[in-house]
Amino acid sequence: MKKFDIGKHKPSVGQQVAILSILGFWLFYVIVLTIRATMGDWPAQGEMAIRRMVVTILGIGLTYILYLLLRLFEDRPLSTRIITAFAGAIPCSVAIAAINHVVFNVYDPESLFDEKNIEEMRKYMEQENFALKSIAADAISRFFFIVSWASLYLTLSYASEVRTVERKAARFAQAAQDAELRSLRYQVNPHFLFNTLNSLSTLVMRSQPAEAEKMILNLSRFYRTSLSGDPLEDVPLSDEVHLQNLYLDIEAVRFPKRLNTKTDIPDDLKDVLVPGLILQPLVENAIKHGVAHSKHPVTITISARSEGDYLKLTVADDGDANLAARKTHETSGIGLANVRDRLDTRFGSDAALVITRPESGGFVAELTMPLLLDISS
Repeated sequence: MKKFDIGKHKPSVGQQVAILSILGFWLFYVIVLTIRATMGDWPAQGEMAIRRMVVTILGIGLTYILYLLLRLFEDRPLSTRIITAFAGAIPCSVAIAAINHVVFNVYDPESLFDEKNIEEMRKYMEQENFALKSIAADAISRFFFIVSWASLYLTLSYASEVRTVERKAARFAQAAQDAELRSLRYQVNPHFLFNTLNSLSTLVMRSQPAEAEKMILNLSRFYRTSLSGDPLEDVPLSDEVHLQNLYLDIEAVRFPKRLNTKTDIPDDLKDVLVPGLILQPLVENAIKHGVAHSKHPVTITISARSEGDYLKLTVADDGDANLAARKTHETSGIGLANVRDRLDTRFGSDAALVITRPESGGFVAELTMPLLLDISS
């Protein structure tokens, strides 16, 4: 059997808020009746005010008991809580009406009327089943009063639960986004390693141990640098470009006469933040489809510029070989798809990857993303 412990159960509406709502409702009740008594010029207003406070205090206590009852059902469906509120309001309103009858009609009612109205009051109270009728009529009005408070409480409770669910959903969505970013980020390293090992194998087969050793050392430095950071954290653009230069140094061992590199990063953009290794697939693409298939020197250029609140990063090469393969790679390549997915996951519609092939030859990949400043520097 399920047990409820209101001492341990954390309510969706804090006890302080619940108590303040109860006090607010009953204060409203007292103010309305006091204004009504004053405007009606009722006799013995001081005495009536005292008795009204007695009913109010006891009414507050009974409403608080209803609040404790509703807390027991906080983990139940909303429909169950509504039924509980309406059902609990019935005995609560009857009890308050009975207390009100005793305070005003049983305990010294003569003191509440002037002499000319006492006889009329006595005749009225001597009617058959007067007490039952009085309590029943008063209980009906009290019922709607108590239900109004219960409705407010349930509204506050439900709103709090909705906010809790929304916060959880936001956390889950953020966790899913982080997981996707990690997955996409970790795709880069195996893809790069596969290509580099192929290059290393080629050097070994060509009996070029010195070049192979240099590539291994550069590869070690590249991975030590790239794996040292959190894949979810952005990195300064200068660090990202430095990593790409390490990679280009590795590839320069394979293509000592065909690979030229150039970087054009303004000083005021070196500290802006970009996703780590976001340029890696683009540089790999330039090597694979621009340098590897070219018979003449190819220059790979990494440049950056700002346009308003956006950063433009470009990886371009002037190779012109194997254009058919590059066109196919533009739409189906793993590297370019990874870049697009990472940009979409990280920035949504605020980022884009645009591929162009100039008439003069070559291949240009341009990244557009929000200009993020490193506030810690």
